[in-house]
Amino acid sequence: MTDKKKNITLENFLDEKLNDLKSKGLYNEIKILDGQNGAEIQIEGKTLVNLSSNNYLGFATDQRIKKAAEDACKEYGAGAGAVRSINGSLEVHRKLEETIAKLKGTEAAIAFQSGFNCNMGAISAVMNEKDAILSDALNHASIIDGCRLSKAKIIRVAHSDMEDLYNKAKEARESGLFEKIMYITDGVFSMDGDLAKLPEIVKIAKEFDLITYVDDAHGSGVMGNGAGTVKHFHLEKEIDFQMGTLSKAIGVVGGYVAGSKKLIDWLKVAARPFLFSTALTPADAAAATKAIELMIDSKKQQEALWNNGNYLKEQLKDLGFDIGQSETPITPVILKDEKLAQTFSKMLYEEGVYAKAIVYPTVPLNTARIRNMPTAAHTKEMLDKAIKAYEKVGKKLNVI
Repeated sequence: MTDKKKNITLENFLDEKLNDLKSKGLYNEIKILDGQNGAEIQIEGKTLVNLSSNNYLGFATDQRIKKAAEDACKEYGAGAGAVRSINGSLEVHRKLEETIAKLKGTEAAIAFQSGFNCNMGAISAVMNEKDAILSDALNHASIIDGCRLSKAKIIRVAHSDMEDLYNKAKEARESGLFEKIMYITDGVFSMDGDLAKLPEIVKIAKEFDLITYVDDAHGSGVMGNGAGTVKHFHLEKEIDFQMGTLSKAIGVVGGYVAGSKKLIDWLKVAARPFLFSTALTPADAAAATKAIELMIDSKKQQEALWNNGNYLKEQLKDLGFDIGQSETPITPVILKDEKLAQTFSKMLYEEGVYAKAIVYPTVPLNTARIRNMPTAAHTKEMLDKAIKAYEKVGKKLNVI
């Protein structure tokens, strides 16, 4: 006779799970901002240097981009009205996709409502249960979920380990079990700031006939003079899917895939988020287009971003902090212990610096960190304030 399962109410379940997270230092408290999300922010009447934003180029608060959104809203309305496959595309959607393709150096592009939607839709539109996906171990959660949704066989590849990729690609191809095999990777890994080894990846992909998919959410606007990691390595003709977001360096919201015209034509009839979710608002589409145009016309923001990133990394490293192996302005301060990272973040807050602790499941257990994101909009005075706060808190907690 089997034991009956114990009935658990929703309230019991939530109490247990929330208390467990809090006891382990894994509970994330979300603050309310008093105003816009810029280089400095106001929370609870306190002004803080903001090092937690992905607003890399400062475009989220740029007056020119805000004006483009306002003008589009007046002309086209507050919303798109329906999905584009039924209601048609607005002119602002067409212009956005043409501008993305120009930036990425591809034949065409398709815009989605978010980066997460994009990965959920694009991967599953091409891959299925007869296929296999080789996926870097540190890929973003949206990639992982997109791979799961496709029902393809998921083969985990050690992070940026080209020997492991070669061996697993060889094994998958020689097994004869799969019709298509894709390798998917972030272009810039958002929690460590390192780059995918795209030249080596392309070489392996050619040998084993792999479809290549690069999620460049944190590379677009940052690498390759703004065009991204693929452009940085001059591989626009070699990568099948260039995916990115419109919500980080671009400063608005949305996601996209850039690639061949045939690929984009297929995604527009097969990617479910595109087919079953109302399109980007006219304001978002116009604002994103304006941001990309500004980025193409001037490299001023990229130069400021990199100067600020290099300065912050140099200063924190000199203080004795472990900043990992970042190759981009993303600057992690790796503390390992989850509770220590949470305490460190709270003490920075008291010193006027908003830099969130990043813990599991965003990063693996025992790799907790403070992720710092200097932007083009930060001044040297703001960064110096943050550096002094790091020194003070680091000494108090015996980290340096």
